[in-house]
Amino acid sequence: MQKILDLISEEVKKAFEEAGYDAELGRVTLSNRPDLCEYQCNGAMAGAKKYHKAPLMIAQEVAEKLQESEVLSEVSAVAPGFLNMKVKEVFVRDYLRDMSNAEKFGFQTPESKKIIIDYGGPNVAKPLHVGHLRSGIIGESIKRICRYAGHEVIGDIHLGDWGLQMGLIITELQKRQPDLIYFDDSYEGEYPQEAPFTISELEEIYPTASAKSKEDEAYKADAMEATYKLQSGVRGYRALWDHIIAVSVADLKKNYANLNVEFDLWKGESDVHDIIPGMVEEMKKGGYAYESDGALVVDVKEETDTKEVPPCMILKSDGASLYNTTDLATIMDRMANFHPDEMIYLTDKRQDLYFEQVFRCARKTKLVNEDTELVHIGFGTMNGKDGKPFKTREGGVMRLENLIREINEEMIRKIQENAQTKGYEIDMEQAGETAKIVGLAAIKYGDLSNQASKDYIFDMDRFTSFEGDTGPYILYTIVRIKSILAKYEEQGGELTDTVIQEATNVSEKSLMLELAKYNTMMETACEEIAPHKICAYIYDLANAFNHFYHETKILTEEDGQKKAGWIALLALAKDVLETCIDLLGFSAPERM
Repeated sequence: MQKILDLISEEVKKAFEEAGYDAELGRVTLSNRPDLCEYQCNGAMAGAKKYHKAPLMIAQEVAEKLQESEVLSEVSAVAPGFLNMKVKEVFVRDYLRDMSNAEKFGFQTPESKKIIIDYGGPNVAKPLHVGHLRSGIIGESIKRICRYAGHEVIGDIHLGDWGLQMGLIITELQKRQPDLIYFDDSYEGEYPQEAPFTISELEEIYPTASAKSKEDEAYKADAMEATYKLQSGVRGYRALWDHIIAVSVADLKKNYANLNVEFDLWKGESDVHDIIPGMVEEMKKGGYAYESDGALVVDVKEETDTKEVPPCMILKSDGASLYNTTDLATIMDRMANFHPDEMIYLTDKRQDLYFEQVFRCARKTKLVNEDTELVHIGFGTMNGKDGKPFKTREGGVMRLENLIREINEEMIRKIQENAQTKGYEIDMEQAGETAKIVGLAAIKYGDLSNQASKDYIFDMDRFTSFEGDTGPYILYTIVRIKSILAKYEEQGGELTDTVIQEATNVSEKSLMLELAKYNTMMETACEEIAPHKICAYIYDLANAFNHFYHETKILTEEDGQKKAGWIALLALAKDVLETCIDLLGFSAPERM
């Protein structure tokens, strides 16, 4: 289904051609002065130089050709050469009817690609904190948007589950429980299925061990030895590592589920450990990797660089691998097992240079095909009201589950307040479930409504407000529409019998025109991988609906056909809004 802008542009291009001018001058855009017109065309300004003619004269000639248009109801040429236009109500009506009947509201999907999205990136044995919020929320939305666009998408959490941190945990366990059979080299039996620690104990062990290693050289040496034994395949150490992974992943799944974030793959750095030696050997054989100050590096600078791009280090001077090494091995593994057309990485934007090095190294060493796209989406920082990275009241890093709990408590308070204001009783259990749904919308919309690369202020009061550009406001709008549709059915109306009619007032037409923008917006959001475009659209759509709602007595309208037309319009608005919030990763309750 064509975008509404393209249909209007076709009409205006035809008029330019009939007036003797280049048809391409007839490209139409949304009006930047909605108080004057709905759409505009500035082609006469561009044509003035080519045709040596005053732009206003060109615009007037084109406007004359459009007087009998079946699409446009008003066309006027305005100095110095703009074309201001309004579309016919019947044209918008027909467009929305087509949208209502079309799959995905007529959105045309591009050629399908296979995409791997690398997001999440938590370390095992450590609780999720607010720093993990953005990668999970943005990554999940991008995954959903790409799938909606028709692509085959695989989401990978990419766990930090290897290296010194594992050695630190094992070392601290051995200091505390030296008699565990995992440390008995002579033990040949089966190891227990139950871990010798809980997630709470594990989360305390790692920071304790990390602090000790910074103060005690002998302790650090023990941890490095434990890491070596683990990576060398010592049986007891591998069994302990299995426990660490199992306990950590179970907890991570629970916390990510609270964010409505899901991964298709739960792979980690450990999955590529065994293929690193072969990859390094190939880089040496190919003449790409060489020694520099004892380390193994690959030059990735290019002649066009305007800033210094250091070599990509593959191995440290002691032969140890780095994040670069495991990321490159992961790329190699993904190409071998999934053959993706594109790989998208979600991390803090401060890692831009790092990924530039890794991507260039992957291309230079031919780990990827020439046409494989490698994309890094760097996101900004979530800050507190002081403009600094978000912290607890005590100044520490806030655990993600605590932030979610605080948001939910605030939403319960506001739901109770809303019920008291409107004078109705609420079931507290139901209110708690509703608070979780609305709280998630508050968190996700508060994040996603900002361009990913920008820092933003996390403002609990603003994000949980039922008014303004917030998630709860969007949900409140959807719930209001659901309520109207339910009451219509209670009156004996059938939603399947309703058909959108021509607009009868300005606010109704404004709502219809907002709905008609859907395909243009969705195409842009998909092409630019930009969830914030969806947020901006649904906020405008919600505003248009609420303006129409406050001006129109929908359910008490005596003209049955008119009322049915409004109901059909509202049903489309609800469907579009619910589709959009699903792409953002949250849903709407039945009531608030």
